[in-house]
Amino acid sequence: MSISDKVAVVCGSTSGIGKATAILLAQRGCKLILISRNEDKLKKTIDELTKISNVNHDYISTNFDDLSSFKKITNDFFTNYKGKVDILINNSSGPPMGALLDSSTSDFQLAFNRLLYTSHHLVKLITPFMINNDFGRIINITSTSVDRVIPGLGVSNTVRGAVTQWAKTLAIELGSYNITVNNVLPGYTKTSRLDELAKSKSLDKKISVDKIYNEWANNNSVKRIGQPEEIANAIIFLCEKLSGYITGQNIIVDGGKLGI
Repeated sequence: MSISDKVAVVCGSTSGIGKATAILLAQRGCKLILISRNEDKLKKTIDELTKISNVNHDYISTNFDDLSSFKKITNDFFTNYKGKVDILINNSSGPPMGALLDSSTSDFQLAFNRLLYTSHHLVKLITPFMINNDFGRIINITSTSVDRVIPGLGVSNTVRGAVTQWAKTLAIELGSYNITVNNVLPGYTKTSRLDELAKSKSLDKKISVDKIYNEWANNNSVKRIGQPEEIANAIIFLCEKLSGYITGQNIIVDGGKLGI
């Protein structure tokens, strides 16, 4: 419970891995600042977190795909913010499936906005709070494609790789301030994003969605799809004070997929 007094900013926090992470942080006594695009879902999630921890949590509603608007809204919030920030969880859904040669430059621009530029902007806004506190944890939720590319996810493979190298560079620059920067690489995890990928692959291969899920489940050591809470547990560990000697790392949470 070494993070019970911390404040955490969690992106993509109304569903999937982001929401599971927000719930675990709230259970450990953290105050949350949620960032997502759907304000109704944000309000509902805040209500859930308040019941868990009886803490006054906050939120920012903004679109990760609209960089100009994202920067203005987050600038306004943190310029007027009087508290502290100790933890930043960068998390957003990946770009659509597709081969690289079928992708346009605008596809790459949108993906860089969503996955890299918004994360970099938040880091620049939030690291002064962390430096002032002499404590910080920055965790980026990426993908196992960073280690081994996933066929059919050309844009995602490319941009996730860029995010990973960006994070490793930040780890070098911020280490002396007691700020760690790590990447969590989830394997196949039961989220709405995975449902979308399964449906797309089902149409492409002309087989059932259930068969797609079975193929994925049988492609790892534990023979099942992961749950958001299992990824969130790894993220929480990296938030703890006890993890302060771990930085610049890719932490793979995939049921052993890359090891077989």
